[in-house]
Amino acid sequence: MHLELSTIQAAQKLLRRYLAVTRLVPAPWLARQTGANIYLKLESDLPTGSFKPRGALYTLSVNLPRQPIREVIAASTGNHGAAVAYAAHLLGLPARIFLPENPNPVKRARIAELGATIVEHGRDITDAFRHALVYAQQDGIYFLNDATDPDITAGPAIIGCEILEQLPATDAIYVPMGDTALIRGIAAALKHLSPKVKIIGVQAERAPSYYLSWKRGEVVTTDTCDTVADGLATRIPDERNVGAIREMVDDVRLVSDEQMLEAIRHLLIEEHVVAEPAGAATTAALLSSDRSPGVNIVLIVSGANVSPDVLQRALCA
Repeated sequence: MHLELSTIQAAQKLLRRYLAVTRLVPAPWLARQTGANIYLKLESDLPTGSFKPRGALYTLSVNLPRQPIREVIAASTGNHGAAVAYAAHLLGLPARIFLPENPNPVKRARIAELGATIVEHGRDITDAFRHALVYAQQDGIYFLNDATDPDITAGPAIIGCEILEQLPATDAIYVPMGDTALIRGIAAALKHLSPKVKIIGVQAERAPSYYLSWKRGEVVTTDTCDTVADGLATRIPDERNVGAIREMVDDVRLVSDEQMLEAIRHLLIEEHVVAEPAGAATTAALLSSDRSPGVNIVLIVSGANVSPDVLQRALCA
């Protein structure tokens, strides 16, 4: 699970051909509320509106020379699927994305616009994943699994490098925690480059599997992951990922759906930033905490693909 610095640097060089550095912007309203210097890392700047193209593009790029790939597939609640569709389109491959039934319509539309085949199956990401796993048994199918692919964390690790270049005095980074590729990548980069920086994961109260696993030191599954934050909706953790976050993550906090909806509203009205629930989770965690992990705090805004009904709920709450 250890990501070498040389791998992160190689990923940064490769992805520079395709993706611009995302902005790190001050958040003055949040600073006034907390008494700290707060910055937002806007991963929503990237194509498809989330951080996910970093991992998808890097992983597909390094695996194309290694093996014959006639189709790439993914199981996703939306953002990873759109990223895989984007990477496949850019690299000239067909893509097939497995989604749970009744997915986020904004994210589904992004996937369709990129020309990927969409398969809807099951009540949540676990059901969609199992269906994709059966399909992946065919020759020439590359299943790009963002929870377990050994290459994928090098992509989001670059976020950690960018933050330190933009704000060398960073004290703490809040990171949304779904399948954990994002936090594992950022934490790996920071442990190499600036181990004093605190890494704080954020999960949804209604999908707390990795939070519970991090606390107990063993895999803890949940029966459901019914949260407004589809990007955080995991219920069966991977054992290796649990070990990695136990080793590298300093703290994990839970936020309610209501707190995430409030954070969406605050970000939009006060900071003029659009965020989906998972992207607003870090703001929710900051606002719900009575203790500051430092003076210079970065919140990862992981995505902006908020559905119209969720946005309406946030603005009317």
